[in-house]
Parts: sequence; structure tokens; C-alpha cells
Amino acid sequence: MAATTLKEFTLEEVAQHNTPDDLWVVIDAKVYNLSRFKDLHPGGLAVLLDEEVAGQDATEAFYGLHRHEVLERPQYKRLHIGTIQGQKSVLYDQVAGEISQVPYAEPTWLTPGYFSPYYSDNHRGFQKVVRRFVDEVMYDDAQAREEDGKRPSQHVFDKMAEINMHAMRLGPGKHLQGRTLMGGLVKPEEFDYFHELIITQELVRCGQRGYGDAMLGGKVIGLPPVLNFGSEELKAKVVPEVLAGKKFICLAISEAMAGSDVMGLQTTAKLTEDGKEWIINGSKKWITNATFADYFTVGCKTDDGLTVILVERGPGVETRQIKTSYSTTAGTAYVTFDDVHVPVGNTLGQVGGGIFVILSNFNHERWVMCCSSARCQRSIIDECLKWTSQRKAFGKPLISQPVIRSRIAGMIARTESVQSWLENITYQMTHMTYKQQAEKLAGPIGFLKSYSTQCAQDTARDAVQIFGGRGITQTGMGRFIEHYYRTVTFDSLLGGAEDVLADLGVRQAIRSMPKNARL
Repeated sequence: MAATTLKEFTLEEVAQHNTPDDLWVVIDAKVYNLSRFKDLHPGGLAVLLDEEVAGQDATEAFYGLHRHEVLERPQYKRLHIGTIQGQKSVLYDQVAGEISQVPYAEPTWLTPGYFSPYYSDNHRGFQKVVRRFVDEVMYDDAQAREEDGKRPSQHVFDKMAEINMHAMRLGPGKHLQGRTLMGGLVKPEEFDYFHELIITQELVRCGQRGYGDAMLGGKVIGLPPVLNFGSEELKAKVVPEVLAGKKFICLAISEAMAGSDVMGLQTTAKLTEDGKEWIINGSKKWITNATFADYFTVGCKTDDGLTVILVERGPGVETRQIKTSYSTTAGTAYVTFDDVHVPVGNTLGQVGGGIFVILSNFNHERWVMCCSSARCQRSIIDECLKWTSQRKAFGKPLISQPVIRSRIAGMIARTESVQSWLENITYQMTHMTYKQQAEKLAGPIGFLKSYSTQCAQDTARDAVQIFGGRGITQTGMGRFIEHYYRTVTFDSLLGGAEDVLADLGVRQAIRSMPKNARL
């Protein structure tokens, strides 16, 4: 079918179409015929018949009330009948895969004209491919699934598996050996924590918190104990199908009466008389991805202490969805184990040594959350700078108000400090063994996690004030602000509450105090 050629009009011609039955408007040099749409307009007919809208260039009025994405919807694209003679469209939404030109909308290393000692040319090429993948494969699915509450579409998991993104999200390690990463863009032995940081930060640009956790957040924290502490036989069975996105796993530690207090877990595992099986009883709460998980990495109380056991979904395992501040797409659930029989070969690590299995992954889990938090805050800056530049109040753009600029200044300062601290710690991670990271970085990562989520909550509050009523409305101009404000507290709790992590950092620092230090 041949493409339809759009007709050109003059502004004078458009001005003649300003009645209810013959109603045209101009938005960004494009002419729209709203004659058949007027009765469907959510804002009513009166708005469209305003003397500054009907038959006029309504660009400013439109962008004061609507996001650009409205014009990209099929039902509205059909209203586009032509263009204005001698004018070109200058307003556009973010093009898939491209870097934003909005100040501070991107980290410094991606901002033209700036430099960084941390990122190589390979990192930069890697970022371009990941961003395009997220924009083209994941973004639309994220918006739809956050709304309907279903887990991410299987085709997204399959596409991620094709480029081994599931494996890369676990960070550098032996699990990458023999895999072709991102179509061969990066070699397994060259993949480092900055590559993983890039993946994590690009994923959260979808702006949907529940979907972010649904993108196998349970795997990121539930599979490493299997990789690092499982038997070769167990790994051969579980790891390939999980990294292929065919089966799903979650970490089941938290309970109704034990969160940060890991040693207070009440779920029990008792050996059968022949010593061949564990019998597990108890419950877990707030478990990410549990509703659709096939495997559960479970912390249990045993006669010898705390033990971690991999449980496969089967008789006696039940999951019930928990409704949280974000959508049900993350699969957050209450999990019960009722006389669940598990082979003793599913034990991860030493019997009674479960605390080491659990703690071994805490640093990485919290670091991933810091990566996400830093990028989410930057997305809010992007939203606020766009909004305050286009929205007028008292006859001037919002950005002309000193109090607005002050709030945005705080957002920028917080976000830049979080990103800089994050990159410094990431650099240390790339030069340390896993054991050295556990010894030296638990405190700093705990501090960063606590600081970043405190900054995030301050930024969320300020953003709502900037957007006003739109900042608490789930649709329209402020929909990302409302969503962020509603869900930002997740990050302050997951992986350890802010106060607990800050105290961890101080306690670790005190242990390193020199004996002879005096004022």
C-alpha cells in the first residue's frame, strides 16, 4: 500500500475550521482534524472551542496538559491530516536507543563532552545495544504488564535469553564461560561489574517498579546460592533452564516475624530417619517472583543452625499473591511449606552454614539496588525539567520560580552524588575478589544503599510538589511521578532497612579502628 501524502495548509486556512462541526488544530506544525473526536475528548468540548485552540496553533496548550505519547497512539494518529506550509515539526519524544539531550537526564559518562575513567569503548558500545534492546523489546511490555498485573511476557524473557542477558544480570563469573554475550559484543572474560551496572540502569528506564522486579529480580538473588554452593548435579539441572528463561527461581528468606533478623527465621527443616530427605514446614512472606517461581531458595532452621535448601515447586508448596504498592506483575507472594519433602542433595552449602550462604549474596543484591535507585532518580529529574520548562503558571514557565529551581537543584545534587559513589564502589568491585568484596565492601555498600534510598524518597516528595495534583494521578502528565512516589519505599526496605544498613556500616568501621587512635 502506498504511503498517504499529507497535504500542506497555511495557518490562515486552518483558522477557518473553528466550529464544533468543523474543528481543526495545529500541534507542532502538524494539522489535526478533531471534528469527529470532539465528543470523545476527555476534557470536554469547551476546551477545544477555546479561542486559543480551535483553528489555532495549540502546541503550547496541548503540551501543558498532555504527554507527547498521546499523539503516538493509533486513534490519534488517524486525526493527523496535514502539515503547516513552511514549518517543520521540532518537538519529539525520545527516539528508541538515543541519548537524552535533557541536562542531567543521563549520567556524566553518557553526556556529550564529558569524560570518565571508568568506562571503556566496549562499555559505550554495550550501552547503546542494551538501550535499544530495552526500548524496542521491553518498554511497551512494561507499561502493559504494570497495568494488567500479569508477569512479563514470555517473548521478552526469550529475547533476553537469546543474548544471554539473564546470565549477565548475575554479574561476572564462571557462569558466563562458553556463552555468547550480546551477540559477541563482549567476551565472557571481559564482562565486568560496569557492564552489569549498565544493564541494570537501562532496565529501570521503563519507569515501572513492579515490572522491574518482575524481570526476574528473584533470579538475581535466588540463583547465586545455587551457583556458588549447589552440587554439580543440582547446578546441571537448575541453572541452564533458569538462565534460558524457561523456569523461574526466587529467594525465600523473609518471614512475617523475621526480616532483617535472619537468625530469627522459624521455617524448619528436619531430616528423615534415613537421612535422605529434608521435611520442610513453615512460611515466607514478601517473596519476589514467588507466584510464578518453579524453585525456591529457602532459609530454614535445622538442628545444626541455619541451612539453605533449594525447594522445587510441588506437593505441599503453595503461594498466595500479596497486594503491594505496585502492581502484581512482580509476583510478590506469601509462601507456605507443609511437610515438603526435599532431597538432601538440594542442600546449598554446609548444613548449619546457611548464614554464610545468605550473606555471601547480600553485597551484590544491595549494589544492584543502588544501581537501580540512582537511575530512577535521574529519570525523575528528566520528567521535572521537561515539565517545568513547558508548564506555565502566573504567565511564566514553572522553571522561572526560584522555589522550583531549588527543589530541582536538590534532586540533581543527590543523584550526582549517588552515581559518583556508586561508580567508585563498582570500580573497587572490579579489582577485588569475591572474598575481598565481602571483607571490605559490606559496610560501604550498606552506607550507599541507605543513602541512595533516602535521597530517592526526598526526590519523590519534591517531584510531587512540582507536579502538584498531576503528581498523585496515575494517568497523564504526572503518571511516572505518581508511580515513583507510590513505590519508592520498596527500595528503602528490600535488602535491608535503611537504619539497619547504616548501622552495619558504622559497626564495620569501628571494627577497623586502630588500637592506638586517640585525639
